[in-house]
Amino acid sequence: MNELITVEDEAGERIDKFLSEELSDRSRSFLQKLIKEQYVKVNGKPVKSSYRLIFGDLVSIFFPEPEKLDIAAENIPLDILYEDDDIIIVNKPKQMVVHPAPGHYSGTLVNALLYHCNDNLSGINGKLRPGIVHRIDMDTTGSLLVCKNDTAHQSLSGQLKEHSIHRVYEAVVHGNLKEDTGKIDTPIGRHPTERKKMSTFAKNGREAVTHYNVLERFGQFTYIQCRLETGRTHQIRVHMASIGHPLLGDLVYGPKKCPFLNLQGQTLHAKTLGFIHPKTGEYVEFNAALPKYFTDLLDKLRISTK
Repeated sequence: MNELITVEDEAGERIDKFLSEELSDRSRSFLQKLIKEQYVKVNGKPVKSSYRLIFGDLVSIFFPEPEKLDIAAENIPLDILYEDDDIIIVNKPKQMVVHPAPGHYSGTLVNALLYHCNDNLSGINGKLRPGIVHRIDMDTTGSLLVCKNDTAHQSLSGQLKEHSIHRVYEAVVHGNLKEDTGKIDTPIGRHPTERKKMSTFAKNGREAVTHYNVLERFGQFTYIQCRLETGRTHQIRVHMASIGHPLLGDLVYGPKKCPFLNLQGQTLHAKTLGFIHPKTGEYVEFNAALPKYFTDLLDKLRISTK
């Protein structure tokens, strides 16, 4: 598969950064590998990852046949919200990593999907991320979209790039939000000194927009709903922390101690996922019920504020 892109407003950017933004469903390391192996050319010539783009450059990307998957299929139970020949929607539990990575080569959602789907997953994202169109953090629960073939993957990744996929999350944050609704429109990029974190103070942050509305107030905490216009890494966690209301349980962007000891990571749930089905062309929408830990927490908060 080939793709052609003409450089316009992105002149001056490194080509690996440019491609990671243009092809948001592919990992930057995967794209750098393509550049290194000369599958990426500018005006017909191979370049290095550090190449700075010039206005009018024609970038061509050739995607070779995906490598044979060698990640083990594992019989791990899945909470499936919907499945057909093209897509599968999974309700991901807490503490489950989406795809294999250093330190997590087993027990991931991909390991479970390989067993359930019998290797029938799209190969666009390489051997470590078969079928994966988008990700949610290990401690975030809820709906996740997976594609079974490359045609479906290309359609859904295109919708993701155009910000047309409807994604709604629910969360509990520290503090009492002043307004019932709000919009956070602040770019997000890699933290300037702590490279594992994201930040609204990044020098070259990318557009990030989050809409929120209050569902319930508990004095020191607020139960909110968030709708994403964009899908940056840790977007809701970073945005809510940036306005002084980090997510409850988020030890990375919030207080280092959680007032509820049984929580494992941020209180964040991907509730709603809506998109145009790649085969039927019709809008479909799926909802993942709140996990027990979340409903138990809400019950405790309601009792404490009576």
